[in-house]
Amino acid sequence: MDGGMEMYGGLETMQYVRRHHQHNCREDQCTSALVKHIKAPVHLVWSVVRRFDEPQKYKPFVSRCTVMGDPEIGSLREVDVKSGLPATTSTERLELLDDDEHILGIKIIGGDHRLKNYSSIVTVHPEIIEGRPGTMVIESFVVDVPQGNTKDETCYFVEALIRCNLKSLAHVSERLASQDDIINLSIDINQNGGGHKK
Repeated sequence: MDGGMEMYGGLETMQYVRRHHQHNCREDQCTSALVKHIKAPVHLVWSVVRRFDEPQKYKPFVSRCTVMGDPEIGSLREVDVKSGLPATTSTERLELLDDDEHILGIKIIGGDHRLKNYSSIVTVHPEIIEGRPGTMVIESFVVDVPQGNTKDETCYFVEALIRCNLKSLAHVSERLASQDDIINLSIDINQNGGGHKK
């Protein structure tokens, strides 16, 4: 594992992948799944991931996002991409949003980029990391292999973007968790009059 990141492996992870991350992959497409372990409780991580209307909260390549109406299944978002990537806009549809199972599914349906027929699924799972509540995030995708590229090249490019997004998600979530810890400590100190429980 590199900084909490791994390609999927391990029995529990494999079960989640089989259950939630099965993509119908044609011969001219590639698919993969990545895993990130985050030192923050699942409710905090999910509160960031589920925001279809605000992907820029943790996706560093998104500069702006516009959603018409309340985000619901079938909603579209127009995403502006920061310079430095071979794209400026992306039109994406919300395919799945399950707050009970913590599943988000998105399909790219337009934009000036090479990610044709791109679909992704993100699932968020509770786990214990170093004796504290943590989260395992799995993100999988399927996408067409552009003409002139190989499957390996396409997967490498998309995986690099996802790794960057998941690293940023960990940073944002762990910062929220540390803020929560400070608030809870302040509440505990105030309730106990600043003294220590015996």
